[in-house]
Amino acid sequence: MHTANPDVPDDVFADVLRQITDFVRKSVLPRELEIETTDAVPADLRALAAEMGLFGYAIPQEWGGLGLDLVQDVEVAMELGYTSLAFRSMFGTNNGIAGQVLVGFGTKEQQARWLPGMAAGDVVASFALTEAGAGSNPAGLRTTATRDGDGWVIDGSKQFITNAPQADLFLVFARTQPASGSGTGIAVFLVPATAPGVEVGTKDAKMGQQGSHTADVTFSQVRVGPEALVGGDGDIGYRAAMTSLARGRINVAALAVGCARRALDESVAYAASATQGGTPIGDFQLVQAMIADQQTGVLAGRALVRDAARLYVSGEDRRIAPSAAKLYCTEMAGKAADLAVQVHGGMGYMREVPVERLYRDVRLLRLYEGTSEIQRLIIGGGLIRSARRKAQ
Repeated sequence: MHTANPDVPDDVFADVLRQITDFVRKSVLPRELEIETTDAVPADLRALAAEMGLFGYAIPQEWGGLGLDLVQDVEVAMELGYTSLAFRSMFGTNNGIAGQVLVGFGTKEQQARWLPGMAAGDVVASFALTEAGAGSNPAGLRTTATRDGDGWVIDGSKQFITNAPQADLFLVFARTQPASGSGTGIAVFLVPATAPGVEVGTKDAKMGQQGSHTADVTFSQVRVGPEALVGGDGDIGYRAAMTSLARGRINVAALAVGCARRALDESVAYAASATQGGTPIGDFQLVQAMIADQQTGVLAGRALVRDAARLYVSGEDRRIAPSAAKLYCTEMAGKAADLAVQVHGGMGYMREVPVERLYRDVRLLRLYEGTSEIQRLIIGGGLIRSARRKAQ
């Protein structure tokens, strides 16, 4: 299955995955309503997650993580997607978009300074890219970083930043110079949340994913030293963002498959037990058709996610396959959740019924890490450009 030698052998990983699955099903699932109503992941669940190494499962072992590669990571993500997405969101930025920027682009000093704390769950890192005018496409970035002696001064505002209210560290994408033929002019900086001039706004009120917190973050004349510039390179930001987002897209696709599988399981359980006019609704062919569509989507999505992860790890495709996986799986999960509500009938519209929460939670998957529309542009444009190159 692997094309590279992973840090964690397959037999060891199988045991890790079993433990995570067991934890999700026995400890997190029964508390989904609590997470939803309190808009918080309980402290004891957070502590257990840290103890299990979940804050650093995709961080290399030399920095205290488990060192799972993406092929293994997506198997974990499919299990985490089965329950409240807020649980995974708690450590998602450490393992994913924020952590991977440091893993892939940080200097040894930066990695040693931050990654062990992130892997242990002592440091929560936030990926501060999105702005009011720059979301799925970072090229429109307006936050600036201006040279000041050997350091930098950062000014700008970020929006919808996951884990911002809990963050200890922000990976801030800022423009160091206008984009030119020689580069994008975007760098990424390590900014502690306690730095003077960093202000985190009030927690966003969202349609779904209660317990996962996002907020605006404003940087006003925030001064950082030369050690804050990731990779020591003022033009690395765009590549770091794109690489991290491509990996993140496969991860979101895997989460979507987990959500769809939960929608399917809830639908099957309800259809097998609920009756209409004395007949189990699962005996009705139109209900069976809805369940069949859910099952087909889950199987297709799972195969696509696994294939995209394999292509990413081998380096064969780190652009089109991630976008195709994210596009298909998140749209599929939306349909699966919609069908789950339909199978449940009026009951599916009631708060406290899992499929009602699921219906709201999965809607975000088609928006973050690049909207479905952006994925279509990446896929279509990439294939056309490739054909033109071959024709030259």
